[in-house]
Amino acid sequence: MLQSACLSDSDISRIIEMAWEDRTPFEAIELQFGLNESAVVALMRSQMKASSFRMWRKRMKGRVTKHAALRPEAMNNSGPHIARHRIAQR
Repeated sequence: MLQSACLSDSDISRIIEMAWEDRTPFEAIELQFGLNESAVVALMRSQMKASSFRMWRKRMKGRVTKHAALRPEAMNNSGPHIARHRIAQR
């Protein structure tokens, strides 16, 4: 696996949690853990049962809230998900 060898079990668990959250964009995962969207998909594929992965991909495909560029500007600049990432970056 690409960068997942460097990740702890708790990091992998948190990435999976963030990937399942509707309002957490892939860009937030990349900022915090250094994994872009394709790396997150690869991680999810390797860590989940095939049926769970397919369900997640179907749910995430094209979801506006998972891609910062597609989100309304107000959603990108506010909310608890943004505050959490700003604190984590310090």
